[in-house]
Amino acid sequence: MTGLLTIEEALARILELAQPLPVETVSVAEAAGRVLREPALSRVDLPPFASSAMDGFALRSFETPGELPVVFRVAAGAPAPGPLPAGAAAGIATGGAVPDEADAVVPIEQVVDRGARVEIHTAVPSGQHIRLRGGDVREGDVVMDAGWHVGAAQIGALAAAGVAEVRCSIRPRVSVLATGSELTPAGEPLAHGQIYESNRAMIAAVLRRAGARVEVLPVVDDDESAHRAALERGLAADVLVTSGGVSMGPHDLVRKVAAELGVEEVFWGVAIKPGKPLSFGVRDTTLVFGLPGNPVSSLVGSLLFVCPALLALQGSRSVGPAYEHGRANRAIRQNQARDEFVRASRIPRSDAVYLQPVSGQESHMIVRAASADALVHVARGEGEIPAGAAVRYLTLD
Repeated sequence: MTGLLTIEEALARILELAQPLPVETVSVAEAAGRVLREPALSRVDLPPFASSAMDGFALRSFETPGELPVVFRVAAGAPAPGPLPAGAAAGIATGGAVPDEADAVVPIEQVVDRGARVEIHTAVPSGQHIRLRGGDVREGDVVMDAGWHVGAAQIGALAAAGVAEVRCSIRPRVSVLATGSELTPAGEPLAHGQIYESNRAMIAAVLRRAGARVEVLPVVDDDESAHRAALERGLAADVLVTSGGVSMGPHDLVRKVAAELGVEEVFWGVAIKPGKPLSFGVRDTTLVFGLPGNPVSSLVGSLLFVCPALLALQGSRSVGPAYEHGRANRAIRQNQARDEFVRASRIPRSDAVYLQPVSGQESHMIVRAASADALVHVARGEGEIPAGAAVRYLTLD
């Protein structure tokens, strides 16, 4: 397969040219799915005061066991009325501020509460059920570092630490274009020789998960002037992704017209199956991906190459591809010349996730792919991967 790049070689060339985009300030509430470009620092000690982890009674541990008068009660959100007097206890709610001089909390279910007095029958260790001030994070400490992705848990952490806004990369603008006179929108009658167009929506769904703002352009017929107008429009984005028209046939016009528009082709052809006739180029700062028209080839190319580029544009510290690890449920034959991505179903078991290849692995069989939730990476070779062997895979859900 002379002239074909390996996956690693192709990805390295792409990432060399995927420079981080500018930065903007966004509210924490709107930061889900974004990538931080600057560290987010805590505005407070968290907890900001020593608080109770239980409903119960705050006391001095060395005064237990014993019977103590209850001198006051502390509700969550209210300050303690004052320091705890010697030889006394204070009722306290979960989240309530522990009064000064108290060093432990005993849960309510472990005492006899007589209202004005409380009986503690066992010794209570110092520090029990007290959340110390700054035990989670200190003011000025890093809550999230640059390059981290903001998810639901991170939004909760940032908000709890008093962070109202974060600095993130702007979301990459991506244009998605499909070419081919044979393509017809779903729902319309099919003329002889036509097929329904499926790649644009599929590619857009993949790329949105990687943080992109996607514009889906109209399908383009196999006509040079139509290609030129559509590609010029798409090149206004940060990333242009085309589907179809990148092979060697007489109607494969994308690479030719793109070159006429000033796109410098960095490579064409990767040693993978499906997806070999994949092109990548640049015009100014716009990254241009030409994916093959077969649906599964477009899917594989999007996951392996376009998504990592989008993450690099956002300054992510981990661009992928995000492989997971499992075991082959049956033997899988290797391809001598190319790395192959086999559609499979995950089977969780006690020792590992097992991958069962689905029937129908041709690159046009996108409906067969609907029953799969993984792409198993089968490295090139002359034999087979035996059943039970370790494999790596990409998830499809």
